[in-house]
Amino acid sequence: MPLDTPLDFAARETPLAVTDRLFYTELDPAAAERRLHEATAGAEDGELFFEYRESEAISLEDGRIRSASYDTQRGFGLRAIQGEAAGYAHAGEISDAALARAAATVGAVRQGRSGTLDVGPRATNAQLYEATNPLMGDGAELSFAGKTDLLMEIDAHARALDPRVTQVMASLHGEWQAVQILRPDGLRVADLRPLVRLNISVVVEENGRRETGSFGAGGRFAYSRVIGEGGWQRGVAEALRQALVNLQSIPAPAGETEVVLGPGWPGILLHEAIGHGLEGDFNRKKTSAFAGLLGTRIAAPGVTVVDDGTIADRRGSLTVDDEGTPSGRTVMIEDGYLRGFIQDRQNARLMGVAPTGNGRRQSYAHSPMPRMTNTIMLGGAHSPAEIIASVKRGIYAVNFGGGQVDITSGKFVFSMSEAYIIENGRIGAPVKGATLIGNGPDALTKVSMIGHDSAMDPGIGTCGKNGQGVPVGVGQPTLKMTGLTVGGTAI
Repeated sequence: MPLDTPLDFAARETPLAVTDRLFYTELDPAAAERRLHEATAGAEDGELFFEYRESEAISLEDGRIRSASYDTQRGFGLRAIQGEAAGYAHAGEISDAALARAAATVGAVRQGRSGTLDVGPRATNAQLYEATNPLMGDGAELSFAGKTDLLMEIDAHARALDPRVTQVMASLHGEWQAVQILRPDGLRVADLRPLVRLNISVVVEENGRRETGSFGAGGRFAYSRVIGEGGWQRGVAEALRQALVNLQSIPAPAGETEVVLGPGWPGILLHEAIGHGLEGDFNRKKTSAFAGLLGTRIAAPGVTVVDDGTIADRRGSLTVDDEGTPSGRTVMIEDGYLRGFIQDRQNARLMGVAPTGNGRRQSYAHSPMPRMTNTIMLGGAHSPAEIIASVKRGIYAVNFGGGQVDITSGKFVFSMSEAYIIENGRIGAPVKGATLIGNGPDALTKVSMIGHDSAMDPGIGTCGKNGQGVPVGVGQPTLKMTGLTVGGTAI
């Protein structure tokens, strides 16, 4: 539905004021509250979730704009919860009639039963990121033409840096999401969430061999944070550096060996192999490899892992989650001991613990579930140089590509996009085709040295679960792990 965009005012109005004007154009606020109470009367929990989202994506390949899109969506999701059951209805029309139909649908989840309404989340005045819309208004540094010109400049710059560059791909993605959440206890909260990302990929060729390098950066801020002050030029240089390193790579050796993981983005291994197994729903249903292990040692001494959604401007951060609970910092593993899980409201209540602000959904068309925000292993006492020097022969994994993990068993396989041989405490030749194979619970026990250089990823993570994708962050220091299996291509 076309709007006389009130979005220019996001920087100087409260999130509630902005979202009131977005969602109550054809709906009276009192009617919304009445329909919510109809749906949740006698239920234990529930919420009415309003969402407005603008998004754009522009991509270039080989000097031409390959695709450009702009989209808006607006709708609501209404939920009532009774025990382990939940009724959920959503619509792309925000009106009393649509809400009445939704209330009649979700109310059926009670099936004649009644419960006590759960205690609602506390209110918060925190705001972890600028509310300005990066797509238009005060935050729109570039017009559409300016964005396409920038992508063309990235292509030309990469080719000018090195004659071996044969292909350049670049893209800009931006969105602005406005949400308002109403709860049966009368709490009403809102959040305005910007999100941008720049991706650059470079292919080089020499003597018939082609290799690729990539760069990505983003977060909850305006485009200027990733493209301004030489940001995109540094991105091109990094993508080219990786491609040229891979051009000199040799087949990776295979077998059990010591592995050193670099800081930052290699935390994706932690996210996939460990983090999902620490989500409340998998543990309540006892389908996680960590189910029933609370309070026991599951990792080497010194290993502390937190999920922290309160870090300003990070891709995975949230002022409030999609149930209205303020984001938090949850210690999941402390000095090797399992201390807690990340929770949404429903699973927290069923497990007898407090929600942690991790109830997340992809959009109004999806029901929330426990999801990670920024999952981080904290730093230790060793320097990266000291860690490398301690390895007689092993692999240094600087960057990871894709991977797979089985939540029940914890088994994982990850490909390394940039890795090197370590020989006699020195970093040697780059390797190609290396994969890391293991299982999450076992891998944590094999951490033998933890660096003091903990770092976050550059802001590129998206997590998938049950068909829903949400932005996330990962982080870790340099780590030494003993006795891991590396799959390789060397004969």
